[in-house]
Amino acid sequence: MSKPISDYALIGDTHSCALIARDGSIDWLCWPRHDSPALFVKLLDDEKGGACSVAFDDLDGSERRYLPDTNILETTFTTRTGRARLVDVMPVNPPSPEPDEGPDGEGESRLIRMLTCETGSVTGLFRVCPTFDYARRPCMPSVEGASVLFEAGDWRLRVNAHPQPAVVEGRAEIRFTLAAGETAYLVLTHGEDQQDASIDDFEGAQRRLKSTMEYWHRWCARSTYGGAYREAVMRSALCLKLLTYSPSGGILAAATAGLPEAVPGNRNYDYRFTWMRDASFTVTAFVMLGYVREASEFLRFLRERDGSYGRDTRLMYGIADGMPPEEELSHLAGWNGVQPVVIGNLAEGQDQHDIYGELLRALCIFLEAVDYDPPEKVNDRLPEVLDNLTARAIRHRHDPDSGIWELRTGPRHQVHTKAMIWVALTDAARIARNIKGIPEAKIAEWERIAAEVRAEYLDRGWSEEKQAYVGAYDSHHLDAAVMRVVLFGALDPRDPRTRATLAAVERELGAGDLIYRYRMEDGLEGDEGTFTACAFWRVGCLALDGRTAEAKAAFERLIARGNDLGLFAEEIDPATGEQRGNTPQGFSHMALINAALRLDDTIARYGLADAADALTRRAAE
Repeated sequence: MSKPISDYALIGDTHSCALIARDGSIDWLCWPRHDSPALFVKLLDDEKGGACSVAFDDLDGSERRYLPDTNILETTFTTRTGRARLVDVMPVNPPSPEPDEGPDGEGESRLIRMLTCETGSVTGLFRVCPTFDYARRPCMPSVEGASVLFEAGDWRLRVNAHPQPAVVEGRAEIRFTLAAGETAYLVLTHGEDQQDASIDDFEGAQRRLKSTMEYWHRWCARSTYGGAYREAVMRSALCLKLLTYSPSGGILAAATAGLPEAVPGNRNYDYRFTWMRDASFTVTAFVMLGYVREASEFLRFLRERDGSYGRDTRLMYGIADGMPPEEELSHLAGWNGVQPVVIGNLAEGQDQHDIYGELLRALCIFLEAVDYDPPEKVNDRLPEVLDNLTARAIRHRHDPDSGIWELRTGPRHQVHTKAMIWVALTDAARIARNIKGIPEAKIAEWERIAAEVRAEYLDRGWSEEKQAYVGAYDSHHLDAAVMRVVLFGALDPRDPRTRATLAAVERELGAGDLIYRYRMEDGLEGDEGTFTACAFWRVGCLALDGRTAEAKAAFERLIARGNDLGLFAEEIDPATGEQRGNTPQGFSHMALINAALRLDDTIARYGLADAADALTRRAAE
C-alpha cells in the first residue's frame, strides 16, 4: 500500500529535488538534475523502488515542519524512551558576488540527514537502498574506508555516516543509539565525492546546514509580499523556487513523474519539464512577489533554448536538453498499483496557441516591474520577439488546438485559447508603446485584430442553452479555464454573462470549494479529481467581482486543504480530500499566490464588502 501523496515533503537545491514521507523515508530522488532517472523510486513501487529510510525502536509518533523561511525539513520523532529531531537539507552554496545572470546558488548533488536526540534516549537505524535508473539497473555496494559506495556502471552513490555504515543484504545500514545531546548523521553524495568538498564529520554537515539556511533566509528577505497570507504565499514561493533549474533558468511543472490523477485510470504523466504556460505563470507570480531575478532567469532560458526570437517557440522544453521520448516503465507497479508509469511527455507535439498570450503577459509584467529597463540581453531584439509572437497569434487565430488541458479527443476552437490570443495582441501593443522600434501602424493593427478576436469569442463562446461561456465554440460543455481568462482581463468580472458563467461552473463543475476542469469525454481512462488551481481561480473571480468576504472564506478553506506543510499536488479527490497527481504542482502554488494577491488587494481597497457595496464604491471612484 503506497503512502498518501499528501504525506510528502519537498527539499531541494534548485538542481534536483527529493520527496520525503512523513515517516522520514526519502522515496523519490533524481540526481544530478530534476529530470534525471530516479535512484530512489519507492514512491512509484513499494517493493522494487529504493529509498533512504529511518526506523526507530518503539516509535510513538512524529511531527514535522520546515525551518522558518527555508526549504530545510525538520521531523521530530517521539519514542517510548525519548525524542529525536531529524533535519534534512540539500546544500546550496551562493556564489560571491552573486552574478547578474546565472545561478544564484550552486548545488552539490548531496543530501544531508542530521539526527539529534533531544530527551531520553533513542535507538534505530538508517537504511540506504538505491535502485538506479528507475530500478532498472542493479547495483552492488562496497565498503570503502568509512563509507559505502553503490555502483551500477557509471552510476554512483556514496554514503558517509556516523556511526559508520555497514553493508547488510545489499543495503547500507547505520545503526544508532543516542542519549540526550548526542547526534548521528548521514550524507548521500551523487557520483564521486571530491576530496576538497567531502563531508567527513558532523561539524562539516552543520556548516552546510548553516550556509544553506542563510541562503534561504536571504532569498525570503527579498520578497515584497506584505499581505495577510504570508505563510501560505511564502511556502508557495519557496516551492516554486525549488522547481527551478538554476543552471539554465528553466522552470518545472512539478517535481515528480507517474503519479495518478485518477484512481484507477491511465492519467500518469511526467511533469519534470518546462511548459511555456506554467513557466510564464510562475514568472508572473515571482515578479508580483518581488523576485524579478527569477523572471529574468527564465527569459535567459528562453533566449538560450529558442534562438528564433519567438518565431519557433515551442509548447514545452527539457530543462537543459531536448525532450526525451515518452516511455512506459512497465516494470514498476505504480503508486497504489495505478499503471502505467510514464516518463517523457507526448504533449510536446500538440498545438496549444494560448502560449503566445502566456508569454507576452509574463513579459509585459516583467518589463513593467523593471520600468521597461531590462537587462541588455533581455532587451536584445525585443521588437523582433513581439513581431514574431504576434504574427504567430494572428496566423493561428482561426485554428483549433488541443488547449490548456491537452485533450486527447482532437483539436477544438477553445474559448480559453481565443481569449489568450486577445491577451497576446493587447499586451504586445502595451509593450510596444513603451519601447522603440515598432511603428504605430503595426500597433494599431494588433489592436484592431485583438478587438475582432474578442468580439468573436464573446459571441461564439456564449451558449444560450447553458447561459454561460463554454469551453469551445459550438459546444455545450463547461470549462473551468474560462474563469482563468477573467483573471487575464479577457472577460469583465462584473458583466452579467461572466457572473452567470461563474454560477454555472460552480453548479456543474463544483464540489463545494473545489472545481473540476471539465466533465466530458477526454479520451482518457478514469475519473480525475478536482483541479486545485481551478479552485483558486474561482477565488480570484469572486475577489474581482467585489465578493470579498465570500472569496476570503473560500481561500482560507482552500489553503487548509494543503498537506501539513502547505504543499499541494495537482488535484484533490473531493470525496476523500486526498491529493492526486504529480506533487508539488507548480500550477497549484502559482494559482494560490495569484489568488492571495488579488484578495489582499481587494480587502485593502474595499474591506470585507459584498458585491453590491464594492460595485457602488467602484462607481464612486
